Amino acid sequence: MHKSFKLQGESFQNPLELISFSETISEELYWFLQEWFSDAETLIVQTSGSTGKPKLISIKKELMQNSAKATGTFFDLGIGTKALCCLSVNYIAGKMMVIRALTLGWELDVIEPVGNPLENAFEEYDFCAMVPMQVQASLWDLNLVKKLLIGGGVVSQTLQEDLQSLSTECFASYGMTETVSHIAVKKLNHFNSTPLDDENTKDSKKEVFERSREVNLSDVEGNGLRAESRSFYQVLPNITISQDNRACLVIDAPLLSEEKVITNDVVKMISDNEFEWLGRYDHVINSGGVKLHPEQIEKELSKIIVERFFVTGIPDEILGEKLILVVEGEDRVCDFSSLALSKYQIPKQTYFIDQFVETETKKIQRKATLKLLF
Repeated sequence: MHKSFKLQGESFQNPLELISFSETISEELYWFLQEWFSDAETLIVQTSGSTGKPKLISIKKELMQNSAKATGTFFDLGIGTKALCCLSVNYIAGKMMVIRALTLGWELDVIEPVGNPLENAFEEYDFCAMVPMQVQASLWDLNLVKKLLIGGGVVSQTLQEDLQSLSTECFASYGMTETVSHIAVKKLNHFNSTPLDDENTKDSKKEVFERSREVNLSDVEGNGLRAESRSFYQVLPNITISQDNRACLVIDAPLLSEEKVITNDVVKMISDNEFEWLGRYDHVINSGGVKLHPEQIEKELSKIIVERFFVTGIPDEILGEKLILVVEGEDRVCDFSSLALSKYQIPKQTYFIDQFVETETKKIQRKATLKLLF
């Protein structure tokens, strides 16, 4: 524990004091700190289960500290950084927020992982990590955060447009439990946008956000999001990336993982330390001999669909696999004519469902959701 570390504004002389205090915050934080300060060299961490069954894996504490240091270096977050943990510490993202604070000497606030974690916040934070759902719900309050890391799901086109009007520096993270949280980040805003002026703070948060969005939307549509093509995932220090014969990302991070991590993520290599994520290899749909990446189609569909949704393939006698769209919401007609989709990328059928099946971290379980439909 770094001597400058603080939790909820309190300093501690030793781990026992911290563990005792943490019990007043949450039971899950209390038990996590018990594990962290135990004599064991490893932690047992549960994967989220978004792409398969959740499983328990063992990670060395030393590797988790290495990850914390890499994040601090990349984002220039040193001693005294004011950070907010609004993710469950039962999973790697929440655990790593606590470990970064302990390792780097941050001043950490831990709150319940609610939809809008900033709704009742009265101070500014240097750093915070959220899932896209929390970001969407917190748009009017995000200017309380200087640097925001977004992970645990894809950032939709609409959400990225909304981020352009914020003073907050926003980054998408790429990583997994096996790599001890993120190993790469991608800049999401501050290409050509103008941050909000402090003088606007006298107005309501909603008025400021809506007005700034109108002012900056022309920049976003004209050139701001075109700059997205210049923004790729950049790996953190001491990490080497390559591709296997499937064009999937291979991660060599000796300070974070004792073995190379071979992913199922299809990528395009931009440079030795940059890549563009194209989609999951195990999500690829072969429809009539044409290979479709759902994630690329979903990015375009997000321009007209505000609810949660996904596309996938189902068996078809003629095409082999047929592209379908599944939307969480009420039944309606979807018009795809305004989108830049080829005839192969247009869903052949659209299905609506009241609620998706989720993991505990609110990630969509596609296969389980499909079982409800078929």
